Amino acid sequence: MTRFLLTILATLILTNIAQAQPCKALVITGHPAYPPVAWAADGKLQGSSVTLVSNIAKGLGVEKVTSMDFGSWEKAQQAIRDGRADIIFGIYKNPARAEYMHYIEPPYMLDPVSIVIRKGDNFKFTQWSDLKGHRGVTNQGESYGSQFDAYIKSDLNVAHSNGVDQAFTQLLNKQADYLIIGTYPGKLEAKKLNLDSKLVFLPKSVLTADMYIAFSKKSKCYAQLGKGFSEGIKKAVTSGEVNQLIESANQQFYK
Repeated sequence: MTRFLLTILATLILTNIAQAQPCKALVITGHPAYPPVAWAADGKLQGSSVTLVSNIAKGLGVEKVTSMDFGSWEKAQQAIRDGRADIIFGIYKNPARAEYMHYIEPPYMLDPVSIVIRKGDNFKFTQWSDLKGHRGVTNQGESYGSQFDAYIKSDLNVAHSNGVDQAFTQLLNKQADYLIIGTYPGKLEAKKLNLDSKLVFLPKSVLTADMYIAFSKKSKCYAQLGKGFSEGIKKAVTSGEVNQLIESANQQFYK
């Protein structure tokens, strides 16, 4: 019995020591084609959210922050699910994701979502039901919040493309009547691909969603850094730092 108790005590001590070790390194990830939030460059990510997360982490004593491009938005989420990345940013909240992520409150930015059509098409959009009977397309791995996700599944005909550029191609090739995309990256990507003259972003947003930073539930750093990240986000939002980083990232993307 004594040996058994000593074994349990030793295990508890070692566990507490391991938990007390400071988190000195983080792997962070996000959408590889979602400027100004983030975009891929040489196997890594850059953009406003990369800078924000890195700044908060370093302020909490993290010595090394590595941004990682896993190849797609879907694969970035899988990396969080598997524990190959500690943090994901620019992500909407839904129940399925909450099963393998710790969302950090509060959200740090709002992300309007647009309906895009071919220029010259007579397509009116004022409410979700206007999309019924038409073919839609969006990028693989996207979520637009629980309510609209459920509406897409139950009431709409929406295909999923392998990348934003392919989604634009499907729209322009008349394989779809409309595209669902985040307004910020959608307009920037359309400009980058020289498609401005061929597309129209309809004035009515589908929705405006909260964007979050979240930790993988397999990350050992959440317990130590979660509260500090929450405070860091609050400060960055109220001080205007988030808006400044978005503007700076826009300029960097088109320098």
